[in-house]
Amino acid sequence: MDHSLLPVTGLDALEARLRQDLDWLELPAKPWVPPRETDGRSVTDVAVIGGGMAGLAASAALRLIGIDRQRVLDRAEQGQEGPWVTFARMETLRSPKGLTGPALGLPALTFRAWFEAQFGAEPWTQLDKIPRTQWMDYLNWYRRVMAVPVENGVHVTLIRPREDGLIALEMEVGPPVLCRRLVLATGRDGLGGEFVPDMALGVDRRFWAHSRDTIDFAALRGKRVGVVGAGASAMDNAATALEAGAASLDLFVRRPALPRVNKFTGIGSQGVVHGFAGLPDEWKWRFVHHANAAQTPPPRDSTLRVARHPHARLHLSSPIRSLEQTGGALRVTTPHGSYELDFLIFATGFRVDLDRRPEFALIARHIRFWGDRFPTPPGEESEELSFSPDLDADFAFQEKVPGACPALRHIHAFNHPASLSAGKLAGDIPAISAGAQRLARGIARSLFVEDREAHFERLKAYDTPELQGDEWAPFTGGPA
Repeated sequence: MDHSLLPVTGLDALEARLRQDLDWLELPAKPWVPPRETDGRSVTDVAVIGGGMAGLAASAALRLIGIDRQRVLDRAEQGQEGPWVTFARMETLRSPKGLTGPALGLPALTFRAWFEAQFGAEPWTQLDKIPRTQWMDYLNWYRRVMAVPVENGVHVTLIRPREDGLIALEMEVGPPVLCRRLVLATGRDGLGGEFVPDMALGVDRRFWAHSRDTIDFAALRGKRVGVVGAGASAMDNAATALEAGAASLDLFVRRPALPRVNKFTGIGSQGVVHGFAGLPDEWKWRFVHHANAAQTPPPRDSTLRVARHPHARLHLSSPIRSLEQTGGALRVTTPHGSYELDFLIFATGFRVDLDRRPEFALIARHIRFWGDRFPTPPGEESEELSFSPDLDADFAFQEKVPGACPALRHIHAFNHPASLSAGKLAGDIPAISAGAQRLARGIARSLFVEDREAHFERLKAYDTPELQGDEWAPFTGGPA
């Protein structure tokens, strides 16, 4: 019988199918990394900082390949990892529902399988896009069925390279974690933080927030609210403020028109997924610079979610020229005039800025960025791209000065800033499985090479006979 045609009813049945699929594929592979101890303490083979989608996929891919001595550390409480139920404010995901996401090539691990097992095939056909909070429910299930060992409420305060080649992760609470490899599955702001223009820094924080912040939208009821930005998060925050009862909403966009075309989605293919990393540097830069310059448009449904409110106003060609407090309000000045607001939300994205991350204090100055060695093509200048980390094929950092910090080759940036080096494999739903598998295979390769002496000793010591000596008696007679 074709196993793929068997009906699945309920999560228990789906999980049984997943176990059967893994068994047929002989997964997870048997553990093969030699254990290590130092100073009487066990050493973790791979530590992962971040228990969101990227961290779950990375950990699961490592386990499937036979690397199971790992720890996954996340500051958030269980069920709060990543943006999905914290600062993400869209109603549904932007990605098409049929993308397989972090399923790692396992049909029973897909969102669709999870959804249909509970609600049936017909509701799946009726579903337009995946509700945001339902995606978080799926990731919680994924964590359980793939036995991802997430430790919640854990805050890494310092990454300390050691002379013996290990990496010590110092904690806010508890003893350091010693690991051989470190994966930073830390999302869009994983190598820095949110970006706001300098003019905001001189204004009292009660008047403004970044879209990543926790915002009390109920407190904005009856208020005059502004949003800066033209992307998806700008629309999501604007809609949330309006739906909370904001008296007015002004959206300020510096461009003369909202971007309309999602360039990278338009050329999405397995060629891009697997081929981008092989491009010459000048072509990587050219592709990403062109897509960034065009900017990613907000989804149509997110834009309509705002536009349907008559007291929402779109201001094009309206960069913010100045901000000033005027008593209990803000005055926002653009080329077209000044506006009085009670609160302003900057949906202005993120930037790489290692100085904002104290955990990188010992390694930051050694990390090589594209701007350190790649001459910017004339007419394609980009501060964002210049400050992208220059990563190896397995997402590992590289040294600015060879030999100054060898431990960097054991720290892997599996997060959004990896995009220029590797393509969009380390943070977005479409190619997260391909990225996690590339990461896991790269780490497996480096660990095996590093442990070659131990593996060679195992090779020499292995003495289980295949033949018992009684299979075929030697010929003892002479010539015929």
